[in-house]
Amino acid sequence: MVIGLIGENCSGKSTLADEIKKRLHAEVVTGKDYLRMAKSEAEATALFRRKLADAADGGMLVYVISDREQLALLPDGAVRIHVRADLETIKARFAARMGGKLPAPVAAMLERKHGMFDGERFDAVYDGALGDPAAFCDALALLREA
Repeated sequence: MVIGLIGENCSGKSTLADEIKKRLHAEVVTGKDYLRMAKSEAEATALFRRKLADAADGGMLVYVISDREQLALLPDGAVRIHVRADLETIKARFAARMGGKLPAPVAAMLERKHGMFDGERFDAVYDGALGDPAAFCDALALLREA
């Protein structure tokens, strides 16, 4: 099973991915981390696509996506989960990562990107601000068994 956790920065994707990894024993790949699989981007992308195909045939891999271009790597049949959070939560989390202060240009960038995945097709939506990752994993486990 391949699960795509798709959402903006600081929306709760990593927290949910960590819970899925722990509870469902999944491998987690974030963003462009797959590029470390080979020396060239083309070779790394090909290897990653094979890894995704293998997971779709019986493994368990979570791909954490925060850039639209990465959506193209998800294979057919992947479970696409939109991880969402309100803009104020995203800004607060981003500020915490930056030592407590959110510079105006960064805030403006977050505002521009907010909702960037809203037009995409998803199999489920997870509220990264209010959701319960353990309960969501229980639902995924049931889906995996089906």
